[in-house]
Order: sequence, then structure tokens, then C-alpha cells
Amino acid sequence: MVTRAYTVAFEGIEARMVEVQCSLSPGIPSFSIVGLPNKAVSEAKDRVRAALGALAIGLPAKRITINLSPADLPKDGSHYDLPIALSLLSAIGAIEPTELDKIVSLGELSLDGRLVPVTGALPSAMAAATRDLDLICPRDCGSEAAWVGGTKVLAPDSLLSVVQHFKGRRLLPPAEPKEVNDQVDFLDLQDVKGQERAKRALEIAAAGRHHLLMVGPPGSGKSMLASRVPGILPDMMPEEALETSMVHSLAGLLESHGITRTRPFRAPHHTASMAAIVGGGRGAKPGEISLAHNGVLFMDEFPEYARAVLETLRQPIEEGQVTVARANAHVRYPSRFLLIAAANPCRCGYMTEADKACGRAPICGNEYLGRISGPLLDRFDLRVEIPPVSFSDLDTAPSGETSASVKQRVVAARQLQASRYRSFEDVRLNADAEGKLLDQVAPLNSEARTYLLKAAEKFGLSARGYHRVLRVARTIADLAEAERISRDHIAEAVSFRLIGIDRR
Repeated sequence: MVTRAYTVAFEGIEARMVEVQCSLSPGIPSFSIVGLPNKAVSEAKDRVRAALGALAIGLPAKRITINLSPADLPKDGSHYDLPIALSLLSAIGAIEPTELDKIVSLGELSLDGRLVPVTGALPSAMAAATRDLDLICPRDCGSEAAWVGGTKVLAPDSLLSVVQHFKGRRLLPPAEPKEVNDQVDFLDLQDVKGQERAKRALEIAAAGRHHLLMVGPPGSGKSMLASRVPGILPDMMPEEALETSMVHSLAGLLESHGITRTRPFRAPHHTASMAAIVGGGRGAKPGEISLAHNGVLFMDEFPEYARAVLETLRQPIEEGQVTVARANAHVRYPSRFLLIAAANPCRCGYMTEADKACGRAPICGNEYLGRISGPLLDRFDLRVEIPPVSFSDLDTAPSGETSASVKQRVVAARQLQASRYRSFEDVRLNADAEGKLLDQVAPLNSEARTYLLKAAEKFGLSARGYHRVLRVARTIADLAEAERISRDHIAEAVSFRLIGIDRR
């Protein structure tokens, strides 16, 4: 007789169903797991044996074979412990086999039978909901999984609780969803003295999710400006929070065991590898561009990143997703993020200041910023030079708008875009509009069209650059609550397209 339990294997954010089959047969007592298990899965037999021993349940003196089907799908992770234990308990008669037909389970077992939290509870709940199945997961993962709402989630703290539930001795209550109300004290934009043009660029970038490049000498405030962006971004919508949390669940980053509406802000170091940025490594885990999905990816010292790492950003920026292809994995992750990059004008950083610049200026600047390829640079909608702040400005009291007032305009502009694109599945913000849709939502009067054509010809804009100017102009018009794009909107969008780096 073969008994069965069900769990999942992860391919990106998708959870594929896995049938855990258990067979007891005569022969020399043994315990084997087949079906392409990795080391963590193969070691499950020892954890399961010890956990059952803690419940005073001994394994039969038979040949125990666990098959993870489909057998050609690689199995990775410690969450297979619980379904293996359940299929084995069903095989020895401790649990009725029919009890497991409508259950998806996952969880790591400690040696004393406690259930240890695992990654991937949220996508597992999504997979169970689509198949009208219930989910059993560790207690600390219950509120995370219950947020899906389409399936009943049981969150026991031990294997004993699971057995008692199936025996009807102590039924487990359904887990309740939890939304983390983390009141984050965002840094205020008003703290940045001067740099009004850069603040305007941040507002436009946040309103339409337009990628921004800041170039300026050390200490001019590039990192300070970028760190204020989360404070002017609206909270995530429920569907956005679910998408982002699924990626973070796979990466084990949902430490609060709930869903947060705060947009992620990721700031990797410039020594990060390609796998760390775009995804990969053992199990093809999500990279920084996916962990920043629906949020911000800040890349300081942009030219210092490896050239190969920078070039891998080009496709995700355009498509909003990344496919991680490895010898043993081929997975897809969402990567719709706002990229904010910061760079010094040259290696020493003081090319624009004659009294501080090295003897190789301006050649050093051309070489340094030349690490950013033309195709990648063309994907930045906004480019702004950050001049050094004078000591007189630093000595003044904070002035200018607060993050709260800027956020109000950003939220209003995003609401306009949400209404405009509500009938388009893959378009949420102006940065996503292209082709005929862009022509439809970005109407130009004759004066604005003539100005744009002359600017495109004078500055040699590429076709991509032309359309990105249109997108930025549409966002500027939205911030001004204007239905049509005027010449002034186009002029401001063009002004943010050209800086010294474009004339290297």
C-alpha cells in the first residue's frame, strides 16, 4: 500500500505541487528518499525519525521508501519534513489516508517534534487556494499564509498538534491574517538643504516610477536625497503588497510574519555579484532587483559595479521581470522597481571643482562615467547634476517642502494614472506606457509637438529617449493636474534628459 501527502516545490514565485508517496515493503530495514532531493531533503529522514521518536512512535522494521513526485523536478529545502512525516504516519495507520487528500503541508521538524518556520508559506498558500486545498504550516508562518484568504490555513506548533488534530482530539483553529502596521519614521525631504532641482527630479521619479541618475561630487547629498524617497512614495496597494511579499517570503525576509504595505528600499553595495543583484546562486533565489519589486533599488557608486552586473539591468528595466536561467534552474521573478543611481563625476570625484580636481581631468571623468554604457544610460528617464552645497546654505534653517506635502502630490498623480490604466493589465504607471497607448495618453498640442521634435533632433535623442521624454512629460502634467501635455511640460522633461555625462 502506498500512502500520499502533498506539498510544493518552488520555481521562482510559483509553487508546483509535489506528491509525497510512502511505501512500506518487506526487506532489510532502511529509510530512503528518492525524487531528486538535495542534501537538506535527504537529511529529512533523520529529523523525521527523531521527531517520531519524541512522540513515542517507532518506525516499523521494514524498507521505507519516500518518493517525491514528479521525480524529475529538483527538490530543495527543509519544508519537506512535515509532509514526509505525515505520509509515513498514514502508512503505519496513525492517520487515516483520506485525511491528507485535501491538505498541502510544509514545515521543518526539530528533533523534539516542534515545527520550525520555513520560507515560501505565502506562495504555498496561493498554490493551495488555486486547487481548493487547505494548508498546514508552522505556527510562525500562519499569519503570513492566511493573508491569501482563499484557503483555510492551520498553523500548529508541533507534529503532536497535527496528529491530535487529525485524531479529532484537539482541533486546530484557522490562522488569522496579520498586516504589519509598522509605523516607519521616514527621513524628511526638508532636511536636505538646497538641491531644489534634485528634489523636483525625485518627485517626478516617484510619481511615475521613472529611473533617475544623479551625478555629483562626494558630499553633495546624493545618498541623502535617495534615502528620502520612501517617505514620498504611497503605500502599496493590496495586490502590490501580495506580489512583493511572495518574493520576500521565498527569500525568508518576512520576519514579522505578516504583510506590510511599506514599499521596499534596497541598497546593495557596489561589490555585489551578478547573482546577488539579478538572482541566482543555490536554488536560483531572487536578487535585489526582485526584492525591490514595487519599491526602490538604490545603487550608489554606480560606475563601480562590475560591467556585467550593470548590463544585466537593461532587460529587467524594460520588461519588469527577470528570468534566471541556470544549469539546474529556470525561474522567473517580477522586477518592476524604481532605479535610483548615484555616481561621482570621476574617480577622485572633484572633476567639476578646479581647485580639487586631479591632473587627469577631464579625461578621468570620461573614462569613469564611460563605464555606464550608452544603452543603459538611455534607460534613465531623469538625469540630474548635484552641485556641492555651499557653507552658507548649510548654516541656514531647514526650508522647502516636507516629504508629507510632496507625497500628497505623488499620491494624487498615481491615482490619476491608476484610473487611466485600470483597463490595462500590465500597465500601472506612466513608465509602463508605450506604443499606441503612449500616443493615446500623452496628447500634445501643436506647440508642444513642434518643440519636442526640434529638441529630439537637436540633442540626438534615440527612439527610446523620445518616448521616455513623453512619459516624463505625462507625469509632470499629472503632477500639475493637467489633462494635456503643454510645451512647458515637454521642456522640463527634456531638461532632465541632458547633463554633462551626455556630452562626454
